[in-house]
Formats: sequence, C-alpha cells, structure tokens
Amino acid sequence: MKIVTSLSFQGQCREAFEFYARVLGGKVTAAIPYSDAPPGMPVSGEQHKNWLLHCWLEVGDQALMGADMDSAWAPNVGKPKNGFDVTLHTDDIAKARRWYEDLSEAGRQVMPFSETFWSPGFGSLVDCFGVPWMINTIPSAGWTPSQG
Repeated sequence: MKIVTSLSFQGQCREAFEFYARVLGGKVTAAIPYSDAPPGMPVSGEQHKNWLLHCWLEVGDQALMGADMDSAWAPNVGKPKNGFDVTLHTDDIAKARRWYEDLSEAGRQVMPFSETFWSPGFGSLVDCFGVPWMINTIPSAGWTPSQG
C-alpha cells in the first residue's frame, strides 16, 4: 500500500510541483491540464484551460498528487491549509537542512530547523504556495540530544 497526499492549488499546481521536483530531486510524471479533459467534463471557463486537473510527482518510491481547484468546485481551497503537514524523513541531517531551507524560500518558517529531544534536526514551515511541511532527521542508533 502507498498513502499519497493530494494537494490543491488555484492555478499554481504546475509551478508548485516543478518547485517540489527541483527541491526534492523528483520527477513530475503527469501534468494534465483541464484543456485535455474528456468531453463533457465540467470545466467552468476558458481561464481554467491551463490549470492542472491532475499532477503526479515521483520522489524515489514516494509520491505527491495535486490539482488546481476553483473555489466554485472546492469552496475552502483559498483558505490557509490547516490540519495536516507534508512530512519528510531522512537520516541525513544535511539533506534535511537543505530541504528545510529550500522549501521555506519565500515561505514562512514556523519552527526553525534545529535539534530537538527526538531528532538531531527538525523544523516546520509553510512554503510559498501555502503548503505546511515538517522536516525530520531520523536519529542514528545511540544518538542522544545535546545537553543545554
């Protein structure tokens, strides 16, 4: 089984997924615009033809899915994303720090990347597209937090 997070945007899905592919070292394997939708599919207007109805990003054996949604279709899409985080785990603290710094570019750092009682490096942020992220470094065997 694979659990995949699906992210909704308002016209920024392609830009967001190209950014995530660059930062995470992944590849966008599908980016289907509404203009390629099957006949009869309700698309609300010409302004949406270049929006993506489906986008898929592969990163190793993991994936993110996304789409652009109009507020007529998804009334809360324009509100701040709330109640979830896309979470990345790695045992490489340098990689975790780079992900944190790159994803927070033009976004907002919520918890600065630093050592915690459970991790040699953890931080949370909201990226420039409004998506919340947590970046966690998995401690090596025998790791203990620094003392004050």
